[in-house]
Amino acid sequence: MSLSLVQSRALLGMQARPVCVEVHLANGLPSFTLVGLAETEVKEARERVRSAIQNSGLEFPGNKRITVNLAPADLPKDSGRFDLPIALGILAASGQIDAHKLEGFEFAGELSLGGDLRAIRGALAMSLALPRLPSDEVKLRLVLPADSAEEAALVPDAEVYRARHLLDVVRQFLPGQAIPEPAEGWARQLARKQAVQAAYPDLSDVKGQAAAKRALEIAAAGGHSLLMAGAPGSGKSMLAQRFAGLLPAMSTQEALQSAAIASLGGHFVLDQWAVRPTRSPHHTASAVALVGGGSPPRPGEISLAHQGVLFLDELPEFPRAALEALREPLESGCITISRAAQSAEFPARFQLIAAMNPCPCGYLGSQLRSCRCSPDQVSRYQGKLSGPLMDRIDLHVEVGAVAADELINAPPGESTASIRERVVAARERAMARQGSSNQALKGKAIDTQCQLDETAARFLNTAAARLGWSGRSIHRCLKVARTIADLAGASAVQLPHVAEAVQYRRVLKTQH
Repeated sequence: MSLSLVQSRALLGMQARPVCVEVHLANGLPSFTLVGLAETEVKEARERVRSAIQNSGLEFPGNKRITVNLAPADLPKDSGRFDLPIALGILAASGQIDAHKLEGFEFAGELSLGGDLRAIRGALAMSLALPRLPSDEVKLRLVLPADSAEEAALVPDAEVYRARHLLDVVRQFLPGQAIPEPAEGWARQLARKQAVQAAYPDLSDVKGQAAAKRALEIAAAGGHSLLMAGAPGSGKSMLAQRFAGLLPAMSTQEALQSAAIASLGGHFVLDQWAVRPTRSPHHTASAVALVGGGSPPRPGEISLAHQGVLFLDELPEFPRAALEALREPLESGCITISRAAQSAEFPARFQLIAAMNPCPCGYLGSQLRSCRCSPDQVSRYQGKLSGPLMDRIDLHVEVGAVAADELINAPPGESTASIRERVVAARERAMARQGSSNQALKGKAIDTQCQLDETAARFLNTAAARLGWSGRSIHRCLKVARTIADLAGASAVQLPHVAEAVQYRRVLKTQH
C-alpha cells in the first residue's frame, strides 16, 4: 500500500483541531516533501523521522518519492508533535505495519534521532478535544509520549496510552494483540492528589494589618480584584502571597481548564494538579507577555493565572500598554489574540491582586518617615494608572506600616484556615443563590441580587454623587456589598454592608 492516513491534532489557542497526516510513496527521484502550512520545526521532522526510523532498526524507504500532507492545508501547524504520526504513516505506506490498525487512534509525539519519544505541549487540550461518544460507540484513543500521556489522562473517561519509544508503538501496540500500556487514569490521579494538600503560606504570619486582611477576605469570597497601596516593607507582598490559600478548592472542570492552559504554555506539572495558580510577572513584562501573543498565539500571564491569582507588584512600574491591555479581560474573563492570518481566544478569569507605593519614594502618608516627593511627582507617578483601569479594580485598600513594638510583640493573627471557612461559606451562598460568584454578576442580575432598601440606596446615591463615580463604579460597589452581606450571613444587602463597600473605593492620597 503506497498511501496511508494517520490522525493527529494541531493546537490553535485552546482548540486542538483534527489533522490528517497523509503519506504517499511513489516511484521517481528520491525525495521527502512535507506540505500543509507547516512551520519550520515541523519541516525539520524530515530529518528526525528519517534518523528515528533507521536507528530503530526499521527500513526507511529512501529510494521512494515521499510526500507528506498535513490536512487541512490552511490550518497552521507547529512544534514536533507530528513526528510520530509521520513516522507511522511512512511505515504503514511502506507495508511495515498494518495501516488498518491505525484507525480509531490519534498520535502525537516528538521523536529523537534514536527513536525516543519526547513530551509535547498541549496534551491535555488534545484529550479535552476528543469527542465524548456514547459507551456503545467506538471512542477515539490517544497514543502519546509517557509524560504527556499522564497529563492527558487527567480528563475523565479519556482513553490514553503511553509510549516511550517508536518501537513501543510499532512492535507492541499495532501488529500484535498485546494490550498497550495505559496512562494512569483520572480517578487514580485524583485520589492520589487529594491526599496532598497545597502548602500555602499562612496569614497568621502577618502581624497587624487588620484592614488589609479584611479586604483579602472580601476579595476571596466574591472573586473581586484588589489594589493595595502602602509604604515599602508594610507587608503588601506577604499578604498577596497568602491570598491563594483563602480561595475554595478547585472543581474538576476548573482544574482541567487551568491545567490545559498550563500545558499549552509548557508549564504544566502533575504535582500542581488542582492547585490554584499564582502568577507574579516582573514589572518589566511587556503587553505580549501579559496577554499572550506570538505566531501561533501562546497564552500570556493572565491566561496562565486562569482560575487563580495574578499578582502585579509595583503596579505603576509596568509599561502603560501592558496595564491597559488588562482592561478587557478584567471585564470579560477572556482574551482574544488576533493576527492577520489567525486569531485565538484564551480564558482569563483571574483575580488581580496588585500592590504599589503611593509615591516615587514610597512614604507619602507614612507615620514613620516623611515623604520627599513634590506634589507634581506624586501626581505623575499615580497618573501612570489610568482612570478606566482603576475603575475596574473593585477594592482599594491602604496598607500602613506596622510599628516596631507591634511587629515584635503582637501575637499571631487569625489563620488562613479560619478565614477560608468564612470565604467558602460565602461562596456557597452566592453559588446557591445565583450560580456564580458575585464579581461575575452582570446586567439585570446585579439589580436582582443586589437590591437595596431605601436607606442604603439613598446613602449609595449620595456617596456616588459626591465622589463622582461612574456607572461601573456603582455596580462594582454593589457587588462588593453583596459579598460583605454573604460573609455576614445576611440575605439582603443593608446599609452597613454598603457603607463598608464604599470605603474600598477610595482614591489614593495625592497630598502630603
